[in-house]
Amino acid sequence: MSVWVRHQVLEKNSILLVFGVLIVIAIGGLVEIVPLFYLKSTIEQVAGVRPWSPLELAGRNIYVREGCYNCHSQMIRPLRDEVERYGPYSLAAESQYDRPFQWGSKRTGPDLARVGGKYSDAWHQEHLHAPSSVVPGTVMPAYPWLGERLLDDRYIDEDLSVQAVLGVPYTPEMIENARKDLRAQATQDGDSEALAERYPNVQVRDFDGNRGRITEADALIAYLQALGTFVDFKLYDDKANIR
Repeated sequence: MSVWVRHQVLEKNSILLVFGVLIVIAIGGLVEIVPLFYLKSTIEQVAGVRPWSPLELAGRNIYVREGCYNCHSQMIRPLRDEVERYGPYSLAAESQYDRPFQWGSKRTGPDLARVGGKYSDAWHQEHLHAPSSVVPGTVMPAYPWLGERLLDDRYIDEDLSVQAVLGVPYTPEMIENARKDLRAQATQDGDSEALAERYPNVQVRDFDGNRGRITEADALIAYLQALGTFVDFKLYDDKANIR
């Protein structure tokens, strides 16, 4: 029997064709899925990635609460125009501790995956208070209350505990010192060395320009200034340039 005749048998019998399609899909699915059960993680570990500090995590909660994700993605796709505009494309490892993650492609405003260190704290403070004063023509609404409202950190240790249950590697020491670490990062009055040991390369300073109090602006700016700063992409660039 020729190949053509065998094909005719399937093409003329819809039931056999459906079963044949299902078998092919099942085999393809098993080939893709089964190897995953033998992997400890599907995310490649990248040096420098760490959990958010308590202050950064509080800022991230404010970011989500205010709906910033509706207009700003945190995902640079591996496309030339995006890489040239925003920086190195996003790595899965950079978001492995985000619950929920902020990936997406909906952008009314620019992507923020690499916004950390791009602007000064004062710029962010003014941008939150009156966006059009630093970005003429922007449609972003103002958030003046963030600089006025004191940050409620009463439950930050519980927040870290919940994140730990979800898989974020917060240790009992991190959870126990959550409030102290938050205040140390925002005021520089606490044990900054212990803070840096728990959260390497953490930025410690007064973020909103008012050392007398810790506001929601402090937390949100700390979070924004940390975005995209954990991974040293120069190392990858250097390796890519080796011939």
